[in-house]
Amino acid sequence: MTTQQRWYQQTFYLPVIAGLLLVCLTWFSLSTPAWAMDYNKRFLAGEDFSGQDLRDSSFRSADLRNTDFSHANLEGVTFFSANLDSANFEGANLRFATLGSTRLTRVNFKDAVLEEAFAMNAKFDRANIEGADFTDILVRADVQRQLCEMASGTNPTTGRETRETLMCE
Repeated sequence: MTTQQRWYQQTFYLPVIAGLLLVCLTWFSLSTPAWAMDYNKRFLAGEDFSGQDLRDSSFRSADLRNTDFSHANLEGVTFFSANLDSANFEGANLRFATLGSTRLTRVNFKDAVLEEAFAMNAKFDRANIEGADFTDILVRADVQRQLCEMASGTNPTTGRETRETLMCE
């Protein structure tokens, strides 16, 4: 192969390869969600996660007192055994989240969507659940009764009444 032929191949193929690489990287960055993060057993009290996309992240046994998760995408997030005392989940997407054995005292769930979340053994003492959607959530019967006592409002995202989503009588 002559020097001229090698030069032609390099100048022709290099831009083509670079163009394909750019297309692939652009497609990948636009089509993938945020990477799930591991926040297990961390002290994150008072942190601001508002508006963030934290899908499938894990906060197992984390200290999340007074943490702001308002309007965050928390779909599939695990909060198992976390301390969420006074956390703010206003308008958050908590579909399929794991809230088992969490402390949810004084938590703000105003207008949050908790559809199909797992919340067995969670404590909802003095929580604000106005307009929250609890469709198909897994909670103990006594917790369901407790939530029904304070249930009110309609979720602005799903259009469902809080009392109906909890199957209150």
